Amino acid sequence: MYHRITLLLLIFALSACSVFSSKKKDDSYKLEHFTPDSPFEQSFEIGPAAACEAGRRALLSQGYLIDESKPDQVRARKFFQPNRETQVQLTFSLSCLAEGDGSAVFANVRQLREELKAGSASTGLSVTGIGSLSLPFGGNNETLVKVGEETVTDAEFYGRFFALMQSFIR
Repeated sequence: MYHRITLLLLIFALSACSVFSSKKKDDSYKLEHFTPDSPFEQSFEIGPAAACEAGRRALLSQGYLIDESKPDQVRARKFFQPNRETQVQLTFSLSCLAEGDGSAVFANVRQLREELKAGSASTGLSVTGIGSLSLPFGGNNETLVKVGEETVTDAEFYGRFFALMQSFIR
């Protein structure tokens, strides 16, 4: 009888562990529609190198720092600080590909959000045979912590960029 109760309790404990340890699935992929009318792409009647140069100039005109510039690719970033505790970084990636007599420019922007988090620092002292002692360390230890990153999907945002880019095509 004792073995049956022990077995029953063991089965109950294992099933409870499996219920509590199961994580909720992230179904973000279900938001992906794969539609042909993408806000991330625009066609131009110039070659890929000239299109990427126009994109580079458009980004420079808006205060973006160019991290990488190749004839068919541009990567740039810009920082924003909406308030004292928050920093946002936009990372712009352009790929310029040949398309018939012109080019197709693909733009992708990632938004990284960081927030200022306060933490306390402490220092410890350990002496063999006596034990250890931890004392608070003076000062406030504030650091930026990544709280989210996502792809910007706003069609109007990309429309404004491509319109500005068009103004740099000579």
